Amino acid sequence: MTGRRWSRALRTPVGFVGLTLLTVLVLLAVFAPILWHGRADAVDTHNILAGPSTEHLIGTDALGRDNFFRVLVATRLTVQLGVCATAISLVVGILLGAAPILLGRRAGRLISALVNILVAFPALLLVLFLAVVFGIGATGAALAVGLAGAPVFGRLCQTLIAGVEGHDYVAAARIAGVSRIRILLRHVLPNIAEPLIVNATIGAGSVLLAFAGLSFLGLGVQSPSYDWGRLMQDGLSAVYTQPLAALAPGVAVILAGLAFNLTGEAFARGFGISPASDLPLAPATDRGAVAEPVTGHLADTGAGAQSDAVLEVRDLTVSFPGAAGPIRPVRGVSFRVERGQALGVVGESGSGKSLTALAVAQLVEAPGRVEAHRLVFDGSDLLDERDHRSPGRLLGQSLAVVFQDPMTSFNPGHRMGPQLAEGARQHQGLSRRAALTRAVDRLHAVRLSEPERRARQYPFEFSGGMRQRAMIAMGLMGSPQLIIADEPTTALDVTVQQQVLDLISEVRTTDGTALLMISHDVSVVAQVCDRVMVMYAGRVVEELSASDLWTGARHPYSRALVAAVPDMATDIDAPLASIPGRPVDPAEVPLGCAYAARCPLADDHCRSSDPELVSDTDGSAVACWHADETRSFDPTVTIGEVAG
Repeated sequence: MTGRRWSRALRTPVGFVGLTLLTVLVLLAVFAPILWHGRADAVDTHNILAGPSTEHLIGTDALGRDNFFRVLVATRLTVQLGVCATAISLVVGILLGAAPILLGRRAGRLISALVNILVAFPALLLVLFLAVVFGIGATGAALAVGLAGAPVFGRLCQTLIAGVEGHDYVAAARIAGVSRIRILLRHVLPNIAEPLIVNATIGAGSVLLAFAGLSFLGLGVQSPSYDWGRLMQDGLSAVYTQPLAALAPGVAVILAGLAFNLTGEAFARGFGISPASDLPLAPATDRGAVAEPVTGHLADTGAGAQSDAVLEVRDLTVSFPGAAGPIRPVRGVSFRVERGQALGVVGESGSGKSLTALAVAQLVEAPGRVEAHRLVFDGSDLLDERDHRSPGRLLGQSLAVVFQDPMTSFNPGHRMGPQLAEGARQHQGLSRRAALTRAVDRLHAVRLSEPERRARQYPFEFSGGMRQRAMIAMGLMGSPQLIIADEPTTALDVTVQQQVLDLISEVRTTDGTALLMISHDVSVVAQVCDRVMVMYAGRVVEELSASDLWTGARHPYSRALVAAVPDMATDIDAPLASIPGRPVDPAEVPLGCAYAARCPLADDHCRSSDPELVSDTDGSAVACWHADETRSFDPTVTIGEVAG
């Protein structure tokens, strides 16, 4: 929270009153027993049950002890027990909410179901039940109130953790082999700490009230100790003759509750978040662990056979369970990337581009299933768990991934330098100092000004283009043979986009690194890549040289993608070219060619038989029954006629 936010929050009536009351409460808890313990416990048999006077502001109790000073001295024990019970609720709630991370998916579901049941159970009855179980006394009451409040914090943590767990930096930590406890402590809890603190502060007021209620019923603090609830019980016998003896500790409970509640509301405004009462009450969705690599069969040569290709993919399939059977967003994709080569993958959203890249990087999460006849990177079988998981062998070392949204790829709770250094420490065994030095060097390599200062900043202090450069720097922390760039220029303005593309080209030229670039922008791919692979409905429909993309594309879909890109010669008065219809739903792939329903050349043969990907002597390949027709057509005009 910045100083300006603090100032703005505290200038409000809620913030000022709440913080003032909380300050007075803390001061009384610290100093009241030191200053007035003697007067609070002094027995005066001559003033038993005396009324209010200048000497005893709210009278005396059955032993002649001053009620006013006893209320002040009771502040320490009351606050201590309330804070302890809140801490128990918070710690147990975090453990319940983090069960899917710590215990795995199945055990996490059982814990989540238990939390849902306990949240639905009346809190008061749960407190009374637990108080009887743990026994009468301050310790039993603290455990009862703390555990009774844990399900609420557990539900809150489920919701918060589910939002953080889906980010790329958490998935990357899993793939890097980071332990579950370290993922929770380093990557998850720091990013949900603010709402937890706010809700714990607000909840402390309710805890004080619950604890006072137990002591009032005789289940909490026992004599000779006393808290506000115990003082209310002691004053109840004379409530008609000396009402202040019972009302004064009750007022103290109310004021203390207001202090915590109002301060929590001020924190919420300062942090820009809402308390738990504003969060959805639906149970958080359980997130599965990263999918384990499945075994495959290599056809012609062994996995370690020498080849000029840095990546070989043959018959790659990615499937997910569906109501009517497996859904296959990627269906039999085959390609290879030579050393130092740049291969671009283009297609509309939903064509399977990004999922293909994630499958190659082994980042497809359960229940997704990756299968392939051959999936070899730099001589290593990616379907072999032992080869893939060995520290420093592939991910983070020789295989780098640049995601399209760097803001979700960086942990917002940590500085940039340590985040880049973590991969080097994990995979290369560098010391903390050496890894940070390497991180600064990589930030300098991607042309970030003042890299030493940038390494000490947080992700939100970087612009979009700077974050994308830092994402590339993270990929260069090792010595990558292949960089998988998934939409690296998405959401960047044209100037920054060109800078990032120039940087990628420079990295390729300097280090001889191969590039697999995923994009929906045909012009970007044609500018950076050597070859282009066009995907539609989870299949490769054409592969050709980038220089031939504009004039030599043979598949109607490839031609339509090119025609849809405006240039300086485009008539500004005419409507922009577009492809009619919608992309194919992976759950309902039609018979025959998947593009037939949108293709101006489709006939009955196209709708009944799916064409194979056929290679030519020049290295290009196309999957279309009409690819070799001599007649040409203008995709812009023809597509418009079909749409009409």
